[in-house]
Amino acid sequence: MLIVDQLRSKDPTLRVVTIAILAGLAVLAAGLFHVQVLSARKFKASQVSQSFRTVRIPAIRGQILDRNRMALADNRPAYQVNLYLEELRPYFQSTYAKATAGKRYSGPERLRLGQLARYHVVSNLVHAVGSTLDQGLTLSEDDFRTHYEQRRALPLPVATDLEQEKLARFLEQSATLPGTDLEAQPARIYPFGPTAAHVVGYLRRDDRYREEDGEFHYRLPDFSGIVGIERVFDPELRGQPGMKSVLVNSLGYRQSESIWTPADPGENVVLTIDLALQQAAERALQSAGPYTRGAVIVMDVRNGDLLALVSAPAFDPNQFFPRIRQDDWARLNDPVMLPLVNRATAGAYAPGSIFKIVVGLAGLEAGTIHPEERYVSPGYYQLGQPPRGRRVRDLAEGGRPAEFDFKKALKLSSNAYFIHHGMILGPDKLLALCQRLHLGERTGLPIGQEVGGTLPSREWQAARLPGWHDGDTANLCIGQGYLGVTPIQMAVMTAAIANGGTVFWPRLVSRIEPRHPGSDDPARSFPAGRVRNRLGASRANLEIVHRAMLADVEDADGTGRRSAVPGMRVCGKTGTAQITKGRQVVDHTTWFVSFAPYGEPRYAVVVMVESGAGGGETCAPIARQVYEAIVREEKQGSIRPNLARHP
Repeated sequence: MLIVDQLRSKDPTLRVVTIAILAGLAVLAAGLFHVQVLSARKFKASQVSQSFRTVRIPAIRGQILDRNRMALADNRPAYQVNLYLEELRPYFQSTYAKATAGKRYSGPERLRLGQLARYHVVSNLVHAVGSTLDQGLTLSEDDFRTHYEQRRALPLPVATDLEQEKLARFLEQSATLPGTDLEAQPARIYPFGPTAAHVVGYLRRDDRYREEDGEFHYRLPDFSGIVGIERVFDPELRGQPGMKSVLVNSLGYRQSESIWTPADPGENVVLTIDLALQQAAERALQSAGPYTRGAVIVMDVRNGDLLALVSAPAFDPNQFFPRIRQDDWARLNDPVMLPLVNRATAGAYAPGSIFKIVVGLAGLEAGTIHPEERYVSPGYYQLGQPPRGRRVRDLAEGGRPAEFDFKKALKLSSNAYFIHHGMILGPDKLLALCQRLHLGERTGLPIGQEVGGTLPSREWQAARLPGWHDGDTANLCIGQGYLGVTPIQMAVMTAAIANGGTVFWPRLVSRIEPRHPGSDDPARSFPAGRVRNRLGASRANLEIVHRAMLADVEDADGTGRRSAVPGMRVCGKTGTAQITKGRQVVDHTTWFVSFAPYGEPRYAVVVMVESGAGGGETCAPIARQVYEAIVREEKQGSIRPNLARHP
């Protein structure tokens, strides 16, 4: 009543104070109403969002399958032991209490003692897990601190990729290991190890930030393809990541978790490769010696499908998962063996005498070579006039003077014959045929490791050297000089000679399909038999080449006779290209290109071996083993597609 009585008096100062107080109370009430009523939903949502941590879950990677659906790259469960820090909080508190009992510490000292207490508990537990697994396990203080400060809501991995024996040991004694649990994660596996490794490729840990990662607080370990199919089709194979939510308390410890968006598995990539034939070709190449460096290619000449694509030495892509060891990485970077290089597609070599097939066909088409006409070789070809000119040795018939027609010159690989006729033909018509074969260009295989080689045209040479000379034409006619081809290009060339002149784009991937057969998503097919060009050569001239290549294998004096296979008539051509340093020969590249069977060609087989003894000695026996495998596979019906011969 005293305040009311005072207000009734006519004291203006008191009235002003009273009004000010009431106004302030009104403002406070309005603010409280705004916060607790009008903005309640906003603050509630903010509180909820601050309590959740979103985690990116990588999808299960798609398979890489051969033409018969054998998995060349697959997934398996990898079990790891995790520590859940939120379950260890009582142990943290107990250890900290013992360390600080009856003593007074400053704030920074208490903080440090808390850190040491947590590390002491976790380090002892990691050691106990290691003893259980009979495996030495350690955890550095820095690694633990990083995880505790940055990823506290996630489990701490202690032991990864447990073997079955260690998994059983942990399950038997896990009750005595507080805060531990098993987790299964998909791990990439290559069931056949080095088989088709250069085709399939390998994975590497990928923690790079992506734009999609902006919506995640954490991301679980992920991997991406580095080379081969794993790299080129990485988006299709990796699928779509999922998301899980982890509810944390005010200290950042996990309370619970739930899957918000499940990961969508990656798609499967189906290859044209036949696993059994691939393995047979790899064994055949290794038969040349344990340190063989080379390549083998098997192609269906009717549609361009690759049935085997081999490069040696190879590597085991399993070594890269989860991380490759330093000694393994050093071996893979050996400067001579170069196991990571795909020699079938990324090695450019002088073709040597196998290029005489192209020279011969070009001469037959131009009319400068008449198959029955005889050419007398003095045992060499004279370039220019003596004494300034030079002689190119003709090793056919032991370098002795001899007569050659086309068939004999091809099967015995007469340098003098093909240089003589190549000089009459001239480089332009020969290079035109090379361009229709697309030499000097990539074949477009989706493996992420291919070179185009070198086709030394007049324009190419004019930009680097002072013009084109007779010596350049002579070198081109015997597959030497600046000409550089890849084994895959020679496979395309051989297939075109065999099938009547159709130059195909080689096919390695037949389709991409959903991982689950019942999926509504359609498979995407890559059609076979995509025509890149046509040679425009007459069937009569191609048949002349076929018969000469058949003689190289079936005649007693043929250089490719060691490739002969009972029940399959093989047409082939050997080659040995010199590698020179100055005027000195320092090494050789040996070749054998072939197709079979004669009369109805279905397969082209190309073999290349670095530092081989000779095309007939080193490569032809390898091709024979490949053809023997083809005969076996045809009997089983796994590699003979029901396709008509391409016109």
